Amino acid sequence: MHRLLVALLAAFDASVVAVVGIVVVLAPLTVLWVLGMGATDWAALWPATASVWLLGHFVALDVHLPAQYLAAAGIPDAAASFTVSLAPLAFAAFAVWGAARSGLRAGRSGAPWVGAASGTATFTILAAAVWFTGRNAIAGMAPWQAVLSPLLVFGVPVAVCAIWAAWPSDHGVIGRARELIDDLPGAWPDLPALALRGAAIVLTALIGLGSAAVLAALVLRGDQIVALYQAGNFDAIGLVLVSLAQLLYVPTLLVWGLSFVAGPGFSVGVGTAVSPAGTQLGVVPGIPALGTLPESTSPWLLVMVLLPIAAGALAGAALRAGMRDAAAGDLGVRAAAAASTALLSAGGAALLAWAASGAFGPDRLARLGPQPGPVALAVGVEVLIGAAIVLLGPEPRGASAAALSDTVARTASASGEPARDGAPAMHAGDENVTEPLDLGPASFGRAPASAPLSEDDTETAPIDPGLFDDRF
Repeated sequence: MHRLLVALLAAFDASVVAVVGIVVVLAPLTVLWVLGMGATDWAALWPATASVWLLGHFVALDVHLPAQYLAAAGIPDAAASFTVSLAPLAFAAFAVWGAARSGLRAGRSGAPWVGAASGTATFTILAAAVWFTGRNAIAGMAPWQAVLSPLLVFGVPVAVCAIWAAWPSDHGVIGRARELIDDLPGAWPDLPALALRGAAIVLTALIGLGSAAVLAALVLRGDQIVALYQAGNFDAIGLVLVSLAQLLYVPTLLVWGLSFVAGPGFSVGVGTAVSPAGTQLGVVPGIPALGTLPESTSPWLLVMVLLPIAAGALAGAALRAGMRDAAAGDLGVRAAAAASTALLSAGGAALLAWAASGAFGPDRLARLGPQPGPVALAVGVEVLIGAAIVLLGPEPRGASAAALSDTVARTASASGEPARDGAPAMHAGDENVTEPLDLGPASFGRAPASAPLSEDDTETAPIDPGLFDDRF
């Protein structure tokens, strides 16, 4: 595919991702603004949309409430200025998904760098335009962050996926890197792919476990969520706004569930903690979704740490089943695969924990979400235990038998003759190969199978019973 066409398609992909994310905020806000106020005030509607969209891409908002609002709402002057950095991860997740699709297509087209650069530049320019046109006095944003954060959110996944797709067939920089890895001795060239595959399996399993934890909390604590909705006395517009905002934060809650299953847990304010080891809650915001927080936890919940260990064991089993004979027989490669899988899984979990944490208001709300360091340490140790048990354990008997059968079959196919009774066929010209001897009862008294039989040898002489007198 021509490079210009690749660049145009990548720019189009980035534009679609950005526009869809903006419309997801702008469309419901416009409808609610018209229904609630009877008119559309673009002077306030577009800055609100831009602030929400940029917050979803990890751009922190420095909120400064006006004095009129403080007096009307009864808010003290100390809470007039605060930072909001807890991102609704739905926007970032959608941007990463769109960037991954664009990067894969650019990598397969033969121009990975052109596609990745074009898509990243387009998305960054659009983000800068949104920031420039959406500036306001209430929610300020740092210019460098408004440009750099969207650039990284879109640029990193598009580049990684472009390299991944171009890895087998590229003849440029990616191809030279592939040749350097392929020149490593033994089975070590297989290690990068094994580590990436294992980490992907672990992180997918952990996200699934976090989703299951959030779903269980919704079922068990559903009455508390309804009670918080009722206590809020929302009108129709407020009910829709609060519900839509909580939907945008669903991926954030899933990461909180992942941290809870892993063990460290998370916080919902300064001095609070929610983990299997115990729960310490003070006054939490009256957000209905926070009704899922348990008031207390049982010590039996500590058993959940076995689930990340099981995720590591699952990844280890998948890697061991997909290893080539050289890698499966090299203990060093298997140990390195277990360690690198745990390391990459810990890094991925730390990145998710960082993305799902931040500030959501003044005072105690300055810290919400999991802490990346404890989450990375817990996930790394748990995954290492599970992966090491499987990858460094002895080879199962069934696997050894299957490997022996595969070896016999490959030897037989290489010789060009069918195997007989599980043994490879023999060539007539092989001087060191002998025919197997037939040691069955009917072979006593006969000539060897390799010697031709004459007509006189068709009958065997009777055995003298006296030969056995000395033995019996």
